[in-house]
Amino acid sequence: MAPKPDRREFLRCGLVTTAALMTTGSVGLFNVKDSYAEQSPDLVISHGGNPAALARSAVDALGGMKRFVKQGAKVVIKPNMSFGSGPEAGSNTHPAIVREVALMCSEAGASSVLVLDNVLHAPQDCLAKSQIPAYCKDVPRTSVNVVKDKRLFREVKVEKGRQLKSMEVLSAVLDADVLIAVPVGKSHSSSGVSLSMKGMMGLIHDRVSFHSRYDLHESIVDMVSVLKPHLVVIDGTRILSTGGPGGPGKVIPLNLVIASPDMVAADAQMVALGTWYGREFKPDQVRHIKLAAERGLGSMDLQKLNVKNIKV
Repeated sequence: MAPKPDRREFLRCGLVTTAALMTTGSVGLFNVKDSYAEQSPDLVISHGGNPAALARSAVDALGGMKRFVKQGAKVVIKPNMSFGSGPEAGSNTHPAIVREVALMCSEAGASSVLVLDNVLHAPQDCLAKSQIPAYCKDVPRTSVNVVKDKRLFREVKVEKGRQLKSMEVLSAVLDADVLIAVPVGKSHSSSGVSLSMKGMMGLIHDRVSFHSRYDLHESIVDMVSVLKPHLVVIDGTRILSTGGPGGPGKVIPLNLVIASPDMVAADAQMVALGTWYGREFKPDQVRHIKLAAERGLGSMDLQKLNVKNIKV
């Protein structure tokens, strides 16, 4: 299920207050659904050993990055970059996958590619130890930033929210044409797993209230009713099976990458392929995945999806 073509217009209409802006200007929104959806698989699982090759092959099998990024588009990539640890720990997205996604966006003609996260650990540690800035430094028109300053967020209404009625979202995201989620597959002590939907909490300012004031799973779904990525690329080269989100924990190599325009399907597939806390789970056992499917934000019925497996 592709995002609605009027997402950015919806966000603009939902503005309540305006703080500092990170970027200005805009280009037209690309209608993903009308362009490729009929002939492309719903979801691709790319298997192999090279993280960058896995990411590229998965996106290519969906129709290529030009399906999602048109000439001149402003792109935001949201990886997991919140922890001061290296790729081997499994709490951050593999930097080679983030780089490859950014490179594909640049090759597709993006005018800017921002790799952004509102991190939990010291920003300097997150940037250095995740290795994401080092990997992306030579990708044209691409920058990597961690964001904490409240002035860089704007408040938006959550029109379909059951718990959240508004939230403060990074202005760069609101001003972007394309949002791409690039999470790593990992467990989470509160939400069960942290994948593309849970990971969107790294683009908002107040995450504490999700845990203290609201029902966590309902509020995650409220959030992604607004922050709905156009493309999801999940790093399953290894998963943090226990101890998530920050670790340390048991890291299990799976040697795969999942790509889909349907965030619910991508998260559901990652749950089904992994082992979490020593057990296997079905997607509907993760409450926010089940709620998102029930609210029409995507599909968790893997049997009904057109899933393509490829070997790299």
